[in-house]
Amino acid sequence: MSYTALYRKFRPDNYDDVKGQEHITITLRNQIISDRIGHAYLFCGTRGTGKTTVAKIFAKTVNCEHPVDGNPCNACDTCRAIAAGTSMNVIEMDAASNNGVENIRQIVEEVQYRPASGRYKVYIIDEVHMLSTSAFNALLKTLEEPPAYVIFILATTEVHKIPITILSRCQRYDFKHISVDTIKARLKELADIEHMEIEDKALRYIAKTADGSLRDALSLLDQCEAFSIGEPLTYDKTLDILGAVDTDIFSNMLRAIISEDTLSCMQLLEEMVSYGRDLAQFVTDFTWYLRNLLLIKTSRDTEDIIDMSGEKLAALREEAEIVEMNTIMRYIRILSELSNQIKFSSQKRVLIEIALIKIMQPAMELDYESLKNRVSNIEKKLKDGILVNNSAPPQGMPEVSNGGNAVTAHAAEPEKLQVAVPEEVRKVADNWYNITSGISGHLGVCIRKNRLSVDENAVLCVVYESSIEWEQDNKPENIELIRQTIARHVGKDVKVELRCIGAGEEYHKKYMDLTKDMINFEVENIDDEDEEEEDF
Repeated sequence: MSYTALYRKFRPDNYDDVKGQEHITITLRNQIISDRIGHAYLFCGTRGTGKTTVAKIFAKTVNCEHPVDGNPCNACDTCRAIAAGTSMNVIEMDAASNNGVENIRQIVEEVQYRPASGRYKVYIIDEVHMLSTSAFNALLKTLEEPPAYVIFILATTEVHKIPITILSRCQRYDFKHISVDTIKARLKELADIEHMEIEDKALRYIAKTADGSLRDALSLLDQCEAFSIGEPLTYDKTLDILGAVDTDIFSNMLRAIISEDTLSCMQLLEEMVSYGRDLAQFVTDFTWYLRNLLLIKTSRDTEDIIDMSGEKLAALREEAEIVEMNTIMRYIRILSELSNQIKFSSQKRVLIEIALIKIMQPAMELDYESLKNRVSNIEKKLKDGILVNNSAPPQGMPEVSNGGNAVTAHAAEPEKLQVAVPEEVRKVADNWYNITSGISGHLGVCIRKNRLSVDENAVLCVVYESSIEWEQDNKPENIELIRQTIARHVGKDVKVELRCIGAGEEYHKKYMDLTKDMINFEVENIDDEDEEEEDF
């Protein structure tokens, strides 16, 4: 006999075996016991939560020859025929592949005929949201006033796509995500029946990975058991099979990020790759780990919210003390953006490496959270002593000793940069794209798309055509950012102004255009070396 998957082998055949949906099973049983059966039901919920299973149990029960306390007997000819899929009274239709109006018209024609045996004809339409608009319209009248012997059960994972005219004609039941504890208990029960030897920790991890779907949990258990036939299924083996990452990796990764230790982050990532871990799952789980940290930072009583052992929870509380709440929120934002990027990328590892470096370098971003993160890092270093500077101090900033480390004295004033001459301003314009590439956002886009000029006072002018864009960017802090960026590249103080072409003005009559000479790379004149000028 061929092997039967666990989720099919142990599919519930009565309401008592349906786990986590008691608010629905009790209601349906009471309707059957009191003979208050409706004509149309809508079952909503995510995959694997029991919608189709409950629909089949309901179809058996309403036609069962000897129902027991609202449950089917599963012994009569009707129950056996429905369970085998040979009954003419229960018609299942997959709307994903049968979504046309002709399919619904066939149902409308069939409902005119009474069931050959039993009390009810039950139509179960799965993924009903996939029906076309014309198909919904064809179903509407029959759904509103079907014959007394017809019951419609519509199942969907996307209830928002169901027309309101259909919703108003159905009794709606929302299937909940099944809790980790409920899934784990069911897995333990079935594992005992199958004589599987599984660590409790492994069962819990499988239940958590299933994300509220009992069917997914049974599929994962099937997969793990196939790997370890004849041997106990341990937690470590489960991680290997599912390509998952132990929570200790998240702790080590977080501490490396806080320490700005790029090498350790890359080594941890390399370790996961070498063990065949799923990188997309790592990003998802690491985001969840940071979510738990955030909950601990904002609430004292988190035991009921965070699903982990007391020992792990104590370690998480300790880590929550070494990182600020705004910093955690910034990490989560970057990783959430990363999750969307890597879904369709063939270079997942590269994107993750870039994101980790971005997390450790708040200077790469100019948003409020990143600036606050930078200030927090500086304050932390100042609290520990004098700010460490591994590079040689600029002229005018003498080096002093502090415990053997080279540090920068704060008392000395930095050297005042020389003002650039017009020819040097021209060179800045020639390399404008490279110099301003680190300036992002609206300002970065506008200063690179508008034209450049230099006036008689050696002022570098960015000439805007749009007065709206100019008003948005022409602020003292933006001018200072551009000047500092130029100074870091050329070592000279270049005066910068953002100007706008007035109404009726012609650019070429008022400004000397430097834009036509702008290039994205340096050109070396090898024919006349005497005219070469030293780059600055």
